[in-house]
Amino acid sequence: MQHAVGAPLPPPHQPGQGPAADGWSPAAQHPGHPGGPAGPAPTSPPAPGFTGPPPGHPAPPSHLPHPAPPQHVPAAPIPDTTGHVQLPPGGPVAMPSAPGAPDPAATTLAVLLIGPAGAGKTSVAKYWADHRRVPTAHISLDDVREWVRSGFADPQSGWNDHSEAQYRLARRTCGFAARNFLANGISCILDDAVFPDRPVVGLGGWKRHVGPGLLPVVLLPGLEIVLERNAERSGNRRLTDEEVARIHGRMAGWYGSGLPIIDNSQLDVPSTARVLDEVLARSIASPPQW
Repeated sequence: MQHAVGAPLPPPHQPGQGPAADGWSPAAQHPGHPGGPAGPAPTSPPAPGFTGPPPGHPAPPSHLPHPAPPQHVPAAPIPDTTGHVQLPPGGPVAMPSAPGAPDPAATTLAVLLIGPAGAGKTSVAKYWADHRRVPTAHISLDDVREWVRSGFADPQSGWNDHSEAQYRLARRTCGFAARNFLANGISCILDDAVFPDRPVVGLGGWKRHVGPGLLPVVLLPGLEIVLERNAERSGNRRLTDEEVARIHGRMAGWYGSGLPIIDNSQLDVPSTARVLDEVLARSIASPPQW
């Protein structure tokens, strides 16, 4: 049945209801079709397979059996074609186990790259993630912390409860992301300026949020290299020389901690990434105690 352009479609019929049950009338809804005088309700044509009398004929005597009403057969469910993939939930990351000589480039790993501002953590982490033979994600704590736009607590303006809360929240978010990536076969490298003398923002939180399988590596070039790289920064990533020197001095506390340390003062990014693979191979074979 054709409807006039712009005319509303008739409402769907509900069980036990006809078009007139809610006052809807085709004549009233379509322009150009004046309503006639009220008459008997129109009869519908018999449904396919109906064996009763045609409209206008008397019904058969009540003693005769009536045909059974047709049974409603539910439609078959439509298969899910949206490409939904069931993802395993992330759990604490266990230590990687590689039989024989471990190949970190082909092993699913969770790595934490530690170092002061200007150490080259982000550049090395991105390069290392880009050149692995297994899927690898780079998660930068500074990037996650800066997801907060309004009300961002910049630690350069002074470390306080507000900035510490945002740091803790960012670290926990990074940990959740790393666990989910690892649970689905994707390695992770995280980078953060973890201080050895600051337990509240130290390794304990990372171990708690990611798991005991997290492999920490310290990237610690000389002070002059860090100052030079910091001078090339802009925005809130740029620190004063005094702050850089103070952070670098505190990072020296990692010596003697048992964690592997890479002095990349004379190494470019690809060379540092190769050394990182060598360090990780040793860490897999003999995990550091931290």
